[in-house]
Amino acid sequence: MKVEIEELGGCKRRLQVEEAPEVVSKAWEQAFDRVQREAKLPGFRKGKVPRSMIKLHFADDVRQEVARHLIPDVYRQALAETRIEPVEEPDLQEVTLEENAALKFAAVVEVKPVITLGAYTGLAVEHTPKPFAETEVDEALTALQEQHAEYRAVERAADPGDLVIVDYTLTPEGQEPRTETGYGFIIGGGSVLPEMEEAVIGLTAGGSRQTRVRFGDDHRNEALRGKSAGGTFETLDALRTEVRTGLSARRDADNQRALETAVLDAVMAGHTFEVPEALILRQVGHQIEHAREHMRRQGVDPDKVPWDYKKLLEDLRPGAEKAVKRALLIEAIAEKEGLAAADADVDAEVERVAQASQRPAPAVRRMLEQSGDLEGIRHSLGERRTIDFLIEKNQAKTG
Repeated sequence: MKVEIEELGGCKRRLQVEEAPEVVSKAWEQAFDRVQREAKLPGFRKGKVPRSMIKLHFADDVRQEVARHLIPDVYRQALAETRIEPVEEPDLQEVTLEENAALKFAAVVEVKPVITLGAYTGLAVEHTPKPFAETEVDEALTALQEQHAEYRAVERAADPGDLVIVDYTLTPEGQEPRTETGYGFIIGGGSVLPEMEEAVIGLTAGGSRQTRVRFGDDHRNEALRGKSAGGTFETLDALRTEVRTGLSARRDADNQRALETAVLDAVMAGHTFEVPEALILRQVGHQIEHAREHMRRQGVDPDKVPWDYKKLLEDLRPGAEKAVKRALLIEAIAEKEGLAAADADVDAEVERVAQASQRPAPAVRRMLEQSGDLEGIRHSLGERRTIDFLIEKNQAKTG
């Protein structure tokens, strides 16, 4: 095999490939055998059509069979010999495929850029965390009152049609108890199990009651299907505390994301490199699919929405390009610093997923391996370690 590489840009390569005639002839013979085993002609039994008749009546089938098997095999071998790792399927050009002649083709591929790392530690990062103010609780409560203007706090017992906010503890048979706080629902609205609705009818603020519930045989959680459980319900009159806790946690998360963005922007500012077009388009595709899934959850059929994909590409491209650049830079830093996820970290994450889904960890691991999600978990954990490393190694100036 002969392979010549031509650089067409920072991320694009052209492979000129030539495979020897004897390899092509062998592939042609194998293709003849495969076609002959399945060939049918009047007067001949299946698999008994003479070779001369195969060449006469099934020449196109044989050629297609050769192309289907030989070209991918030769292409993979060319990648192995050149150690090129494309990020997308090749654009095959100038294919010459004839019996007893050399196979020739050109494969244009995109690859990840070679990133020359500059400074990525010791940088000054501008970041001003937004403080949490008690007035935000008042604003949230006011908004909640406006959103549910028809509801008002009452001292009487709860009746059908009332909006109640409760704490509850659910204890399924043979499983650990689960506790939920600040859960709201309308009695009679059908959003919770009937036993839960019945349990809160007649309760006043601060009251509690125990009841038993039964999950349906088609419950979305397989572990709960057909199971019964004991539940303890208590009305929640400390709504302000619940709102404050939620808002404070959200603010902390927002500030952390802002810090990560500031650090990564500072690191990216010192690195310039091309980004593969295929990865940009893939990122845009992911964003569009996320938008479609959001529509489905809102009860809207995305296929009935007029999509202007050309405009979407224009609008989403800058953000997609930045996201790809960020991911490639994090990957390069992780490789240099040895920040790949440890096996123990992956095992711990698999165990967490197993506990959340109430399945045995070995079964969850097999499922993740088969779907390819296990490598995704490993990649995400490594990225998380690298981001934490960059935050630690770059000083954030707070205002």
